[in-house]
Amino acid sequence: MQFIVKLFLNSLAVIIASQILPGVHVNDWSDAILLAAVLAVLNVSIKPIIVFFTLPFTLFSFGLFLLVINACIILIADWILGTGFKVDGFWWALAFSIILSILNSLFERLVIKSKPPQTENRDGDMQIFDKDGNRIA
Repeated sequence: MQFIVKLFLNSLAVIIASQILPGVHVNDWSDAILLAAVLAVLNVSIKPIIVFFTLPFTLFSFGLFLLVINACIILIADWILGTGFKVDGFWWALAFSIILSILNSLFERLVIKSKPPQTENRDGDMQIFDKDGNRIA
């Protein structure tokens, strides 16, 4: 269920980012959902391989090279999807990846609930606290 929520939120972020950037074109909601699914598959399958082989660049740039990798993943998704999603160039893909990351982070904080903090007491029993620090269990 959480995957479907994340897919929907990613699709919403795709629609918003494409409205902000004139160099990124998404036809409709179905293409946004398809793009979100393709990006999820690419981020799980191809991105780790690219990150592994470009690790020296990533370390040397203090992680900023990951933005370039994200832009490349978006360009690959553009190539895969064809007419439903179009990016006008590398710089638009880079801007799209930055805005998409910001929106996804914001949406996940607002919508997806995190687990309450847990700690162990001296007896080894788990204690659960609410967001105000009050003990629940």
